[in-house]
Amino acid sequence: MITAAAVPDLGTNLVVLGTLLIGAYILGRAGKTIGLPAIPIYMVVGFLASPNNGWFPLNFRSDYIELIAVFGLLLLLFNLGLEFDQDEFFGNAGKLLISGGSYLVLLMGAGLIFGFALGWGTKEALIIAGIIGTSSSAIVTKLLIELRRLANRETPMILGVTVVQDIFLAIYLAIVSVILSGENEPWLVAGKLAIAFTFLVVMFTIARWGGAFVGRLFRTKDDELFTILFFGLAVLFGGLGEVLGVSDAIGAFLIGLVLGATRYSAKIEHVAVPLRDVFGAFFFLNFGLGLDPTEFPLVIWPVIVAVVLTLVLNVVAGQFMARLYGFSAQAGINAAAILMNRGEFALILAILALTAGLDPRLQPFAGLYVLVVSVMGPLLASNSERIGAAVLRTKRKTPARPVDPMLAEEIALVEAATSGDAAPNPTKTARVVDRIVEQAMNSTDTKPDPTKRDDDY
Repeated sequence: MITAAAVPDLGTNLVVLGTLLIGAYILGRAGKTIGLPAIPIYMVVGFLASPNNGWFPLNFRSDYIELIAVFGLLLLLFNLGLEFDQDEFFGNAGKLLISGGSYLVLLMGAGLIFGFALGWGTKEALIIAGIIGTSSSAIVTKLLIELRRLANRETPMILGVTVVQDIFLAIYLAIVSVILSGENEPWLVAGKLAIAFTFLVVMFTIARWGGAFVGRLFRTKDDELFTILFFGLAVLFGGLGEVLGVSDAIGAFLIGLVLGATRYSAKIEHVAVPLRDVFGAFFFLNFGLGLDPTEFPLVIWPVIVAVVLTLVLNVVAGQFMARLYGFSAQAGINAAAILMNRGEFALILAILALTAGLDPRLQPFAGLYVLVVSVMGPLLASNSERIGAAVLRTKRKTPARPVDPMLAEEIALVEAATSGDAAPNPTKTARVVDRIVEQAMNSTDTKPDPTKRDDDY
């Protein structure tokens, strides 16, 4: 047990930490009024309280917050794996790979070129490519719900990109972790890659075909033991991932993927989401604490170029995917604005780079870039219809399509479940989300009339 005698100024440290969390709540409420997600808010609070600023009496040992931040990282990726829809991926693999793959090739390719152009180093260029090339699944999904766009025709296309990115994330982080391990001997690098990919293949195989067997572990009616079990598995496999060279984040993602295939996935998610939100706040808060404002002038121009590059390439990718699916230009603008958001994955890469001793400019670059884009993205997404109308010079709005009453009720149920009000049954809510997305996906399976464009968007 940690006592005041064992840790000097424990009371003061707890007061400071509690004040930070209350500050995050206040700023978060203010940010919600203009549609901002929580991620940049937590980072700003951490940045304002950073000892590098001297603006706040922060005086507790860093390993306290760092350990909690690690739990936050593990739960963020664990939930990402838990929410991954394997049936949707394998059932629509062709479309998903085309839309998600084209987005990744365009953004990652441009990010890699930009990274080399900066001249910070080859490994640094690989990190920058990942930072620029991947969206935040958490922010994207939350925006789709809050902006009431779950039933939009472009939504399956957007979700397809995030699904492919989640799979790519596992493979990419495995490769990056080995490259940053410091091994120079080719046979050692090949051996580590073989171990990493074996781990990935085994876990993906279990997730696909071993869900029923793994589900037997969770046969308990005791919620406390249930929570301890899945949290312990997330930490355990995070540690295994780190030991095997895949990274702790991917270890947690993979066990989340496995548990998401069991019949207890909805119950696990019901308990895991609040834990993710609390511990995840510490992850983003901790990253903000590490930012040094004196380093921002060194990266201000690279960040500006990266933001402009991300915006332009998202617009290009959005229009390409919209044409690929037979949608209108407005649907492409909506997709580009939503997918513009960057968050947890970019920060994970920055932490990996910092741990590996790469160019120290990567941390302020990633921090400032994520702050700017995660503020800009939601604002663009919430106003994408107006932006599209102005750019495309749309003079009138086509009458709304008739709404299926059952679909409207289901959307309302999802909104109630995510609004903080009295939430309905979590299992039912999960099924409702799946039905909404499935219905939207099915609507895209009907090939559009080649003589017409979809001007409803």
